[in-house]
Amino acid sequence: MSHTAPQPRSGPLSGIRVLDFSRILSGPYASMILADLGAEVIKLEPIEKGDETRNFPPFVNGMSHYYIALNRSKKSVALDLKSPEGVQIAKELAAQSDIVLENFRPGVMDRLGLGYDVLKALNPALIYCSITGFGRNSPHGDKPAFDIVAQALSGVMSVNREPGQAPNKLGLPLGDMAGSIFSLFGVLAALHERNATGEGRHVEIAMLDSLIAMQGYLSQIYFVTGDSPQPVGTQHPSIVPYGSFPTQDGHVIVACLTERFWHNFARSLDRADLIDDPRFGQYQARLANRDALEPIIHERMTRDSTEYWLDRLTEFDVPNAPILSIGEALSQEHVAAHDLIETVDHPQIGSLRMVRTPILFDGEGSACAEAPSTLGQDTDEVLRDKLGYSAEQIAALQRKGAVS
Repeated sequence: MSHTAPQPRSGPLSGIRVLDFSRILSGPYASMILADLGAEVIKLEPIEKGDETRNFPPFVNGMSHYYIALNRSKKSVALDLKSPEGVQIAKELAAQSDIVLENFRPGVMDRLGLGYDVLKALNPALIYCSITGFGRNSPHGDKPAFDIVAQALSGVMSVNREPGQAPNKLGLPLGDMAGSIFSLFGVLAALHERNATGEGRHVEIAMLDSLIAMQGYLSQIYFVTGDSPQPVGTQHPSIVPYGSFPTQDGHVIVACLTERFWHNFARSLDRADLIDDPRFGQYQARLANRDALEPIIHERMTRDSTEYWLDRLTEFDVPNAPILSIGEALSQEHVAAHDLIETVDHPQIGSLRMVRTPILFDGEGSACAEAPSTLGQDTDEVLRDKLGYSAEQIAALQRKGAVS
């Protein structure tokens, strides 16, 4: 494949160029991880307002928290894709890229003149990744798709609640995140294949498909029993005891996934007799007698404090955890020990903290991040250095409103 060499970032994807048409979350998260892994990411944004998330409050010095969270280490090019000049620039960049990433509704890129067939003809080695809500062949295909829509249609909201309570969405935007995560699997597999064949692929990911694929054992419960799993709150549909248990002053998570952990837990409760009780001796028995066992656990645990139980459960080697707020989670010793937060300097904001990618290679994390770009910050550089445009050509495009 012949194209102008991108400015390398350190990491296993150094030398790979990504042309990113995506916006909001499903797509930008994937391209950010590719950037973290060393790829050069050129993000194309609408001229006037950029990625929609630039306008989502709260803000710090005029920049949205949402945009900051998903767009580090990318170059921002402000481009009018409804102008012939803007489309031509996008084509020229695609011809020099390894990966194109987009998350418009099906058919939008074709209508812009930037569909897979067009860009593949320009660059047969191109890996073209499309993330949509429902895919091309879905009866929902023309509907707008957002995280909560995918969560509702995937079944996950039906179980994400306490029994008898209203359905609730996950606190994480997992519908969007799932689309991004599976797109990374597909893109990296296609890159590996291209090393052998020289040919690219059209990778297609639907957010709804991705969430359904992440149901894990929940779908298998339905296939095996014919019954949909019912909401159990923090508890487990088939493992007992498991979940959040009340203490004198709060709650503690306990997870007895093995018989050894159940025996340890019973002993920590000073109730070793429960181990030999036929109602609680085996997985199936505890599941059938959950309503009898849990009041016994609650009665004992509410006599002592959360701190007491965290220490005692750890002493007895029972899987346990406190329930932390987001702020507490980011401040815990584990996060510092794993160096999960880094600080970058931003020209508009100043010092800016961000959560790093968790992938380690030979014990080392990703290269230091670059601050999220302001809208169009890199337009001139990309047109000049990647496409060879002169200052006069760039100025003419700016006058036409094709770039900014």
